[in-house]
Amino acid sequence: MIEQTKTILLVDDDPDFAEAVSFFLKNNGFQVHRARNGPEALKLAEMQKPDLILMDVMMEERTEGFFTIQQIRRTPALKQIPIFVVSSIYATRADFQIAPESRWLAHDEFFPKPVDLPRLLEKIRARLETPAAREAAK
Repeated sequence: MIEQTKTILLVDDDPDFAEAVSFFLKNNGFQVHRARNGPEALKLAEMQKPDLILMDVMMEERTEGFFTIQQIRRTPALKQIPIFVVSSIYATRADFQIAPESRWLAHDEFFPKPVDLPRLLEKIRARLETPAAREAAK
């Protein structure tokens, strides 16, 4: 069981995608803040200190998400926040690989678009579940 006060920062320049995912997450008990680009994401992350960030990598600039993730990881107050990349990059660059185990991007999970929302929710819950919530579920 997850605490219903967990906050997610959703960073994506596609308003339809952001609205749909935000609606889904809110209906599953999360508070959601949305940013349309990297600079807005950094500002919101510093102000809100979300529990998890969902980050597109191709926004106004094709590499904007990559640089935003690097900036988050270099910011002491933000660097421990889990980052899940949600991107259609494989649809445009099938040869591109950004597996979490490579560690060059410093993300925690990767989800291709169109995103499998039940799987995304499962991974978010697994990442944000606290020891106290695990004990309460027993």
